[in-house]
Amino acid sequence: MAGRRAMRPGGSSSSMRGVVARLVAARSPAVSFLVAAAAGAALVGGVYFWLVVSSFRLPDSRAVGCLPDGEGSWAIGMYYGKSPLELRPIELEGKSNGNSSAWPVANPVLTCATPTEAGYPSNFVADPFLYVQGDTLFLFFETKTVSTMQGDIGVARSLDQGATWEFLGIALDEAWHLSYPFVFKYDNEIYMMPEGNKKKELRLYRATKFPLEWTLEKVLINKPLIDSSLVQYDGLWWLFASDFTRHGIEKNAELEIWYSNSPLGPWNEHKQNPIYRSDKSLGARNGGRLFIFEGSLYRPGQDCSGTYGRKVKLYKVEKLTKEEYKEVPVNLGIEETKKGRNAWNGMRYHHIDAQQLASGGWIAVMDGDRVPSGDSTRRSLFGYMGFSVAVALVIFVGFVKGAISCYIPPSFWVPLTRRSELSRILPVHRFNLKIRRYSTSIGRNISATKARLSEKTWSNTLFFCVIALIGIVNVCIAVHFLLGGNGAEEAYTHQGQRSQFTMVTMTYEARLWNLKLFVEHYSRCESVREIVVVWNKGNHPTSDAFDSTVPVRIRVEEINSLNNRFRVDPLIKTRAVLELDDDIMMTCSDVEKGFKVWREHPERMVGFYPRMIDGDPLQYRNERYARGKKGYNLILTGAAFMDSEFAFSKYWSKEAKEGRDYVHKNFNCEDLLMNFLYANASSERTVEYVHPAWAIDTSKLSSVAISRDTQKHYDIRTKCLAKFASIYGPLPQKWLFGMREDGWDK
Repeated sequence: MAGRRAMRPGGSSSSMRGVVARLVAARSPAVSFLVAAAAGAALVGGVYFWLVVSSFRLPDSRAVGCLPDGEGSWAIGMYYGKSPLELRPIELEGKSNGNSSAWPVANPVLTCATPTEAGYPSNFVADPFLYVQGDTLFLFFETKTVSTMQGDIGVARSLDQGATWEFLGIALDEAWHLSYPFVFKYDNEIYMMPEGNKKKELRLYRATKFPLEWTLEKVLINKPLIDSSLVQYDGLWWLFASDFTRHGIEKNAELEIWYSNSPLGPWNEHKQNPIYRSDKSLGARNGGRLFIFEGSLYRPGQDCSGTYGRKVKLYKVEKLTKEEYKEVPVNLGIEETKKGRNAWNGMRYHHIDAQQLASGGWIAVMDGDRVPSGDSTRRSLFGYMGFSVAVALVIFVGFVKGAISCYIPPSFWVPLTRRSELSRILPVHRFNLKIRRYSTSIGRNISATKARLSEKTWSNTLFFCVIALIGIVNVCIAVHFLLGGNGAEEAYTHQGQRSQFTMVTMTYEARLWNLKLFVEHYSRCESVREIVVVWNKGNHPTSDAFDSTVPVRIRVEEINSLNNRFRVDPLIKTRAVLELDDDIMMTCSDVEKGFKVWREHPERMVGFYPRMIDGDPLQYRNERYARGKKGYNLILTGAAFMDSEFAFSKYWSKEAKEGRDYVHKNFNCEDLLMNFLYANASSERTVEYVHPAWAIDTSKLSSVAISRDTQKHYDIRTKCLAKFASIYGPLPQKWLFGMREDGWDK
């Protein structure tokens, strides 16, 4: 008995070691698959990031303000007009600021960067209200303070009718969230009635030292009212507000009216309260200051359907008494952008304050956002879901592969027992038989499944291809939402301001299909104001033939000449011009980088294709040669920013005539001539390079491009170099790659 007991453990241990060894051996294909799948996912994610996500404006990890915020990335813009019903953005008014190379100044004029750079880190600015004091404008607004993650009331000042703003500081800071700083004057005192519903009361503050010092004057109404606006109309003061305690379908869909003989109260409820209570699209929640125009009262309201603050709706009040209220929708008169997230107000705008100036004209401030409410939270959720699905698919396929490759014998589950012992453990023996039978059945099914999946059939191939495709899609989703910022290709500011530029491209009939793709893509870039198509030859299309978010102007030329690219055009309203061939495609983000660099040095040509011209005699070579020389001294104007006033007048000057004639004769080298003219006009640096994340030159795919025969093209350009050098002198010295701190020129 003792001997038999000694043999049994030894045999069992040997059997277990064999099974474990087979499991480890069987697991290696699954491990190899998991490693390969992880490497493949990283490769796919990296390629997608390079092609798509790298073009988005990503948050600066070193930034102390302007961080991703679930409430949005609100900013503030300026509008002007002869009427509050016909307002135009500041960029269409021709207001400029040479200190920031903003020709013209463009919206938004106030962003989270304004208080942040002044030492008050903020994630966004919203709910703007103007206070006009002679020629000085004061702007009060909500600023989302980073340190407390609550709203405070900031104030800025403008001395040039809103083109530039100076942040003065925080006007009002309480222990609770503040927003909607309704500012007004009454009996020679300046008051502010901000939203502070956390206190469950509507408070009125009075300025003791305008605009930065305020004291609590009184509590107007003991109720958590939000977005409260006052207006004096028909002998009474009227207060329009919403009750923030509403829930469900009534949230952001409720409007109440109160009236009094004085803005200081006491206040009485309107008999129809609540005026609205169920439809968020009706604009029930106030969207700014009410105003009177031509004797009629107008109320801006927020359309909150789909997302909070989706758009401003304007209503004309037809009847307002203590017993009745009636309003009808009217056109706001402000054209909506079609650039989506690439525009500062492309996704929503929910507040406007329009006021009449002493001159009779109207001025307005409006906030806007490029993302919907809760976007950062939503993007994180989608990103982690995509990542989880991709990981689950990899684990699932690896598990299946490992399970199919691994066969576990019945003895692994139930060690063999000797017959002499069966009489004493009969119930256990019967249970073991069942387990062995089930294990054998599972083993046969696994073997059959393995055999079927091992067959090289179209159905098996399709199955694994679908799994792989789903995995790739989810990897891209994860990269897009987790690493893509807010998904926008934003413009850059310079000296706290934004501007716009005009795109000029030259083409003709045979390249119309290319031009349509060009216009559709680049018109979505935020800083593009207009696209001018220089039509050199053939039947020209009309402007409405293009899918464009900006005006497209077809400039038909009388003769087919490359000199037409730089023709003086008085209809161009921006100093900055991007000359871009219609066969070059790059991201809007790279275009915006180039524009920012040009604004830093508007006296230079800033472009994306560098060349190094040297040798005796001078020889034209490609970018690879410049990289080998670690520098450049020429920028191709087929993709370059320049000052239209300087560059075009210089190109068509008397001194450039001989060069223009040579260009026209050879139908080449207009870009080389412009470089020589720039170099001849200044002893300072005249060119600067910006490295694009990627750029596609479709001219190599075209049978009509003048550069399709590369060697012949280079030979002609080498002759051009000799000709221009003899007329205008040498090109400047070499400028090294990688001189910028931001690394944009590497």
